Amino acid sequence: MASSLTTFTDEAKIALDTLSGRATGLFSPSLRLGVTGLSRAGKTVFISAFVHNLLHGGRLPLFAAQKSGRIARAFLEEQPDDAVPRFQYEDHIAALVNDRLWPDSTRAISELRLTIEYESASGWSRMFSSGRVSVDIVDYPGEWLLDLPLLGKSYGDFSREAFEMAVLPVRVDLSQEWRALSAAVDPKADADEMTARRLAESFAAYLKACKLDERALSTLPPGRFLMPGDLEGSPALTFAPLPDLSERRARSGSLQAMMERRYEAYKTHVVKPFFREHITRLDRQIVLIDALQALNAGPGAMADLERAVTEILACFRPGRGNFLTDFFSRRIDRILVAATKADHLHHESHDRLQAIVRRLADRAVARANFTGADVDVVALAAVRATREGTVKQGRETLPVIIGIPLKGERINGEAFDGKTETAIFPGDLPEKIDAVFDVSGLGHRQGNDDPAIRFVRFRPPKLERTAEGVTLSLPHIRLDRALQFLIGDHLA
Repeated sequence: MASSLTTFTDEAKIALDTLSGRATGLFSPSLRLGVTGLSRAGKTVFISAFVHNLLHGGRLPLFAAQKSGRIARAFLEEQPDDAVPRFQYEDHIAALVNDRLWPDSTRAISELRLTIEYESASGWSRMFSSGRVSVDIVDYPGEWLLDLPLLGKSYGDFSREAFEMAVLPVRVDLSQEWRALSAAVDPKADADEMTARRLAESFAAYLKACKLDERALSTLPPGRFLMPGDLEGSPALTFAPLPDLSERRARSGSLQAMMERRYEAYKTHVVKPFFREHITRLDRQIVLIDALQALNAGPGAMADLERAVTEILACFRPGRGNFLTDFFSRRIDRILVAATKADHLHHESHDRLQAIVRRLADRAVARANFTGADVDVVALAAVRATREGTVKQGRETLPVIIGIPLKGERINGEAFDGKTETAIFPGDLPEKIDAVFDVSGLGHRQGNDDPAIRFVRFRPPKLERTAEGVTLSLPHIRLDRALQFLIGDHLA
């Protein structure tokens, strides 16, 4: 898909930018790491924990350079792109460590440069390596990635697909008001700003309702309708799909012509620059997935998440180049698909969570492997908010997780106060993972009616201190495995 998103002019600009970056990298090696995921998947937390553990020498037994003591130091530097907002690492860490609150979600693109000084593992490499690499971490909303397929779709295609999605069982009630409003307008009528505004607002309200916890749906383009930023109220966001469009060219001055023009403006001025200026410059990528939220919402949400993950991974440029082509074109040679919040499950279910995510990404992973990219799947918790234990229930011993649920979280009608530590049996994920994707017989049932599977959110942990009073780094589950896959080879 990615090859169809650019023109010859776009590719020329990308080549010039890549050549400039490669020339700079000869004297100052760097690696651009993209971090994305749909809302509340934990992007901000992952980056904060990634940096915190390297700055403070965290416990990372699977991260070879750290385990062997070859990292001399890690430190933050000024980022290379002055036009991109800085990832506010210090603010996020203060929220996690001092306030024990999860930081605000990603709302726009941001960047942070972490430089690592290290000693190579081999004498030969030490002769030619600078012993220093900068990791430019690029944080961006996954919702924006879901816009990239729009570049290959006409307004008619976009409208038809939007209405097909809107009548799926998991969406049909949420889209009812917008569909009724759309059915009452004539696409051939004269363009009217207030009509366009009402349609756009109703369409955006439907998308936002799909995103709420009760449904936890993921395939919700256009992404800026959910995260408008400085585009809020602009004509580029004042459009919506229209029903029953003819294949004939719209009459100039009609409502359909207005919508088509604004849809094309959205692609030209919002979607394409994001792809050209950010996605095509990445070397490595991690895609974070909150599968537990979708499991809570039921099979409809899981099927929708599978669709979203496939579309997201199809938008990258995976593969490996050679010495010559790498000077003009970047390829993402490693992609990690990570199921977050593994600390919300007992470790006995981690393999099943990983298998569910493998299924989610299966088709897209196969495509990436075909092009030469290395792809891995992992279940992790960038910040571990719970610990494990057991409780007796009659003659049965149940594995539980222990932590402080966020205020307002509920299980079986019980609401938590955000202060009390609680032992929770989250249930077991099914051995046969096809069951969590089975939407047959879903009808109007929404959410997960199975009380055996229920997940709640927990507060960040209180950091431990050593006997000398030194605060330890943020605890995690398999963050070290993620670091080894994403940057370990550059520190070998």
